Amino acid sequence: MTSPQIYVTFPGTAREALGFYADVFGGELSLHTYEDFGRSDGPPNAIAHGVLDGVVAVMGSDAAAGEKSVRLEGIRLSLLGTAEPEVLHEWFDKLAVGGQIVDQLAPKPWGASDGQVIDRHGLHWLIGYESGRE
Repeated sequence: MTSPQIYVTFPGTAREALGFYADVFGGELSLHTYEDFGRSDGPPNAIAHGVLDGVVAVMGSDAAAGEKSVRLEGIRLSLLGTAEPEVLHEWFDKLAVGGQIVDQLAPKPWGASDGQVIDRHGLHWLIGYESGRE
Protein backbone atom coordinates (compact mmCIF):
# COMPACT_ATOMS: atom_id res chain seq x y z
CA MET A 1 0.00 0.00 0.00
CA THR A 2 1.44 3.35 -1.03
CA SER A 3 -1.24 5.67 0.36
CA PRO A 4 -3.96 5.68 2.98
CA GLN A 5 -6.99 3.62 2.02
CA ILE A 6 -10.62 4.49 2.71
CA TYR A 7 -12.09 2.06 5.27
CA VAL A 8 -15.54 2.98 6.50
CA THR A 9 -17.51 1.43 9.34
CA PHE A 10 -21.16 1.63 8.33
CA PRO A 11 -24.20 1.47 10.65
CA GLY A 12 -25.49 -1.80 9.20
CA THR A 13 -25.53 -0.49 5.62
CA ALA A 14 -22.17 -1.74 4.30
CA ARG A 15 -23.69 -4.06 1.69
CA GLU A 16 -25.85 -1.26 0.28
CA ALA A 17 -23.12 1.39 0.52
CA LEU A 18 -20.34 -0.67 -1.06
CA GLY A 19 -22.75 -1.79 -3.79
CA PHE A 20 -23.59 1.87 -4.40
CA TYR A 21 -19.89 2.75 -4.77
CA ALA A 22 -19.42 -0.21 -7.16
CA ASP A 23 -22.28 1.18 -9.27
CA VAL A 24 -20.73 4.66 -9.24
CA PHE A 25 -17.07 3.81 -9.84
CA GLY A 26 -17.10 0.30 -11.30
CA GLY A 27 -14.53 -2.23 -10.16
CA GLU A 28 -14.73 -5.59 -8.44
CA LEU A 29 -16.69 -5.87 -5.20
CA SER A 30 -16.13 -8.65 -2.71
CA LEU A 31 -18.17 -8.97 0.48
CA HIS A 32 -17.58 -11.25 3.47
CA THR A 33 -20.16 -11.68 6.22
CA TYR A 34 -19.71 -12.05 9.95
CA GLU A 35 -20.72 -15.68 9.47
CA ASP A 36 -18.00 -16.15 6.80
CA PHE A 37 -15.42 -14.97 9.34
CA GLY A 38 -16.89 -16.91 12.28
CA ARG A 39 -17.83 -13.72 14.12
CA SER A 40 -20.66 -13.61 16.64
CA ASP A 41 -20.55 -9.90 17.56
CA GLY A 42 -23.22 -8.99 15.00
CA PRO A 43 -25.85 -10.50 12.73
CA PRO A 44 -24.55 -13.43 10.63
CA ASN A 45 -25.35 -11.64 7.35
CA ALA A 46 -23.72 -8.34 8.38
CA ILE A 47 -20.61 -7.39 6.40
CA ALA A 48 -17.41 -8.10 8.33
CA HIS A 49 -15.18 -6.95 5.47
CA GLY A 50 -15.95 -5.59 2.03
CA VAL A 51 -13.61 -4.38 -0.68
CA LEU A 52 -14.28 -2.41 -3.84
CA ASP A 53 -11.15 -2.78 -5.94
CA GLY A 54 -10.91 -0.53 -8.97
CA VAL A 55 -9.95 2.95 -10.08
CA VAL A 56 -11.51 4.13 -6.80
CA ALA A 57 -10.95 1.70 -3.93
CA VAL A 58 -13.21 1.66 -0.90
CA MET A 59 -13.24 -0.83 1.96
CA GLY A 60 -15.70 -1.14 4.78
CA SER A 61 -17.75 -3.18 7.19
CA ASP A 62 -20.83 -3.03 9.34
CA ALA A 63 -20.28 -1.77 12.87
CA ALA A 64 -20.04 -4.54 15.46
CA ALA A 65 -22.04 -4.28 18.66
CA GLY A 66 -20.88 -1.17 20.53
CA GLU A 67 -18.66 0.05 17.68
CA LYS A 68 -19.15 3.54 16.22
CA SER A 69 -20.03 4.00 12.56
CA VAL A 70 -19.14 6.66 10.01
CA ARG A 71 -19.21 10.26 11.14
CA LEU A 72 -16.90 12.58 9.27
CA GLU A 73 -16.25 16.22 10.02
CA GLY A 74 -13.66 18.28 8.20
CA ILE A 75 -12.70 15.41 5.88
CA ARG A 76 -13.25 15.23 2.14
CA LEU A 77 -12.35 12.30 -0.08
CA SER A 78 -10.49 13.88 -2.98
CA LEU A 79 -10.87 12.66 -6.55
CA LEU A 80 -9.14 15.69 -8.06
CA GLY A 81 -7.75 14.82 -11.48
CA THR A 82 -8.23 11.06 -11.03
CA ALA A 83 -10.10 10.59 -14.32
CA GLU A 84 -11.12 12.43 -17.45
CA PRO A 85 -13.55 15.33 -16.88
CA GLU A 86 -16.57 13.53 -18.36
CA VAL A 87 -15.98 10.59 -16.00
CA LEU A 88 -15.60 12.91 -13.01
CA HIS A 89 -18.91 14.63 -13.91
CA GLU A 90 -20.58 11.22 -14.17
CA TRP A 91 -19.25 10.18 -10.75
CA PHE A 92 -20.34 13.49 -9.22
CA ASP A 93 -23.87 13.12 -10.61
CA LYS A 94 -24.18 9.52 -9.41
CA LEU A 95 -22.85 10.37 -5.92
CA ALA A 96 -25.39 13.20 -5.70
CA VAL A 97 -28.40 10.88 -6.13
CA GLY A 98 -30.02 10.76 -2.71
CA GLY A 99 -27.20 12.90 -1.31
CA GLN A 100 -26.48 16.59 -0.99
CA ILE A 101 -24.60 18.81 -3.42
CA VAL A 102 -22.47 21.18 -1.36
CA ASP A 103 -20.91 22.95 -4.36
CA GLN A 104 -21.81 22.10 -7.96
CA LEU A 105 -18.99 20.66 -10.11
CA ALA A 106 -18.31 23.67 -12.33
CA PRO A 107 -15.54 26.05 -13.42
CA LYS A 108 -14.16 28.13 -10.57
CA PRO A 109 -12.56 31.61 -10.60
CA TRP A 110 -9.06 30.15 -10.14
CA GLY A 111 -9.32 28.28 -13.46
CA ALA A 112 -10.01 24.73 -12.32
CA SER A 113 -13.36 22.95 -12.16
CA ASP A 114 -14.40 21.29 -8.94
CA GLY A 115 -17.35 20.56 -6.73
CA GLN A 116 -18.34 18.84 -3.52
CA VAL A 117 -21.06 16.34 -2.76
CA ILE A 118 -22.04 14.40 0.37
CA ASP A 119 -23.40 11.06 -0.80
CA ARG A 120 -26.38 9.26 0.73
CA HIS A 121 -24.06 7.24 2.97
CA GLY A 122 -22.44 10.32 4.50
CA LEU A 123 -19.11 10.47 2.65
CA HIS A 124 -18.00 13.94 1.53
CA TRP A 125 -16.34 13.96 -1.91
CA LEU A 126 -14.25 16.68 -3.59
CA ILE A 127 -14.19 16.09 -7.35
CA GLY A 128 -12.50 18.19 -10.01
CA TYR A 129 -9.90 18.78 -12.68
CA GLU A 130 -7.64 21.49 -14.06
CA SER A 131 -8.86 23.63 -16.94
CA GLY A 132 -7.73 22.50 -20.35
CA ARG A 133 -8.77 18.88 -19.65
CA GLU A 134 -12.36 19.49 -20.73
